[in-house]
Amino acid sequence: MASNASFDKKVVLKFENVSLAFGGLMALSCVSFDIKEGEILAIIGPNGAGKTCILNCINGFYKPQSGAIYFRGEEITKLSPYKIAAMGIARTFQNITLYPGMNVIDNIMSGRHILSKTGPLACALYLGKALREEIREREAVEYIIDFLELGRWRKENVGALPYGLQKRVDLGRTLALEPELLLLDEPMAGMNVEEKGDIAHFILDIHKGQGEIYSGNKTLSQGVKSIVMIEHDMGAVMDIADRVVVMDFGEKIVEGLPDEIRRDKKVISAYLGAEA
Repeated sequence: MASNASFDKKVVLKFENVSLAFGGLMALSCVSFDIKEGEILAIIGPNGAGKTCILNCINGFYKPQSGAIYFRGEEITKLSPYKIAAMGIARTFQNITLYPGMNVIDNIMSGRHILSKTGPLACALYLGKALREEIREREAVEYIIDFLELGRWRKENVGALPYGLQKRVDLGRTLALEPELLLLDEPMAGMNVEEKGDIAHFILDIHKGQGEIYSGNKTLSQGVKSIVMIEHDMGAVMDIADRVVVMDFGEKIVEGLPDEIRRDKKVISAYLGAEA
């Protein structure tokens, strides 16, 4: 794993001249940006602009043909997804990827497996260290359930829940990994106005107050330090994001503060439209 000697300590992740192609289709073309500690970065653009490809490269699902990705100064470009997750990067997906036949508790619990220290034999016997670890992990899951206001449905099968609640469970499972960097791929897609407001509220609380929410539980981290969000709801982006990257046809066309992006002529032409 290579180290970037010139890495800025305030930069959590560096996406450096990354290009990704599928056959003759260029999905990303020399894309570069930084994710700074303590910020919410939004990535916007029309469908097919390469937004999800960026997240897939960050968490190891795709391997770019050129460029490099650094997390806390260490190169992660070629690492496997599970190794990247173990370093503190977790994500949600556009399409819900939960276990529909399992209840809310067990779905969120499945996000804790990377943090487990107990071997298979000890888990099978379910004694001593394994039992104590199980109690700690379930306590952590209960904190997440309370935070996301899922207590009413904690023992319900996820497949029977409304779409908006399933998205909330998906977010909870991602939080269970205790990420330092959280990647959200269209967290509000398909939701009504009320559900979008709830998710926006949770995202802000995750960003600003997760350490306080988990106060007293030493098995949990002190909160998500940085968030990357792909989202089409421009109202939510302008309200939540500290900085915005705009993609079009696999290229970054501009980045800046939300108000700057709203007024940028290239962004209006490519994405927001004449009335933005």
